[in-house]
Amino acid sequence: MPTHNLAIVFGGKSTEHEISILSAKSILKHLDRSQYSLFIIKIDTSGHWYLIQETEIDDKQAGREVVLVPGSPKARLIAVENGELITTLDVAFPVLHGLFGEDGTIQGLFKMVDLAFVGCDVLDAAACMDKDVTKRLLRDAGIHVAPYLMASPQHIPTFETVEAELGLPVFIKPANLGSSVGVFKINSATEYKEKLKVALSYDHKVLIEQQIVGKEVECSVLGNEEPKASLPGEIITNTEFYDFESKYVDSNASSTQIPASITDEQIEIVRETAVKAYQVMGCHGLARVDFFVTSAGEILINEINTLPGFTNISMYPKMWEATGIGYAELLDLLIELALNKHEKDAALNVMAREVK
Repeated sequence: MPTHNLAIVFGGKSTEHEISILSAKSILKHLDRSQYSLFIIKIDTSGHWYLIQETEIDDKQAGREVVLVPGSPKARLIAVENGELITTLDVAFPVLHGLFGEDGTIQGLFKMVDLAFVGCDVLDAAACMDKDVTKRLLRDAGIHVAPYLMASPQHIPTFETVEAELGLPVFIKPANLGSSVGVFKINSATEYKEKLKVALSYDHKVLIEQQIVGKEVECSVLGNEEPKASLPGEIITNTEFYDFESKYVDSNASSTQIPASITDEQIEIVRETAVKAYQVMGCHGLARVDFFVTSAGEILINEINTLPGFTNISMYPKMWEATGIGYAELLDLLIELALNKHEKDAALNVMAREVK
C-alpha cells in the first residue's frame, strides 16, 4: 500500500520549462508506484497550477486548477473553482529548473504551508542559483573558482578591462539562469557589446568569466548532514562549448563518460571538493557540482546546480547509477531525505508554541 501522498510539481515560468517536462516524465517512469499516492501538478508558463493525469503532461490546456494552502497537520491541495479539498500532501518533489523552482522561491512556499520537499532549502537554493554569490562563498572557503568580473545595468566593465584582466575569449552568462540559457563565448568588442545586452535581458547580473581550457567534469552529491559524492562524469563536446543545444537538442553534439577520464587521485579530489562545496553552501537533499580540470591538474568549480536535470540522459542520475544507486532507489532516497529533514525542522524550538 502507498505510504505517502507525493506531489510531482513541474513545468513553471522559467526558460527551462520544457526541460522540466522531460525531467518529470523520466521521474514518473522510474518512480516506484507502490510506495506513493501520486498527484501530478503542472505549472504553466503563466504560473497557474493544474492537477493533471499522467497522459496529459504534454497538453497545453489540461487538468483542474489547484492551489496549495496550509493545513493541520498537512498541507492541502484545493480546487480553485469551488474550494474543494482534493487531498492532503506529505511531500513534494519539485522538478522545476531555473527561476521560481531552483532559486528558493517555491521552497519558501513549501515551508510556508509546512510541506516536506525534495532538495535544498530556501537559502542554499537561492545562494547556489546566484553564480556570483556561489563563487564568493566558495572562494572565501578556499575553494578554487574561475576568475570573473560582474556586469549589471549600472556597472558594465569596458571591453578593454575585460581583456586586460581575463584575456580572450571570455564567457558571459546570466547569474541566475541554468541550462546554458543566455550564455555566449566572446572574442571581440563587437560580440561583447551585442551579447552582453542579450544576457542582461535575462538577468540583472551577468558573469564575465575567464575561459578555462580543460575537461568538464561533474559530480553528484546526495544527503543532508552526511552527504556523499558519486563517481564523477565527464562531458565531451563536439561544439565550442556545452550549450543548450548540446545538452538537450542535438544528441550528436556531446557525449558523456563515467567515470571521468582523469587520474584516480583527481577523482578523489573532485569527490571531496564536491562534498565540501555542498556543505559550504549549506545544501540539502541533492546537488550537482560542475568542475573544470585543466591539463596542469588544477581543479576549479564552475557552478552548483541544486535541481539538476533528471531526463533520461541527465548526468545526475547517471553518475549515481555508475556509483551503485539505481534511478528508482535514488528517487526513494531523495524523498526519504526530504521527509527526514522536515521532521527535524519541525522539532526545532522556533515555531510559536503554547506557553506552559
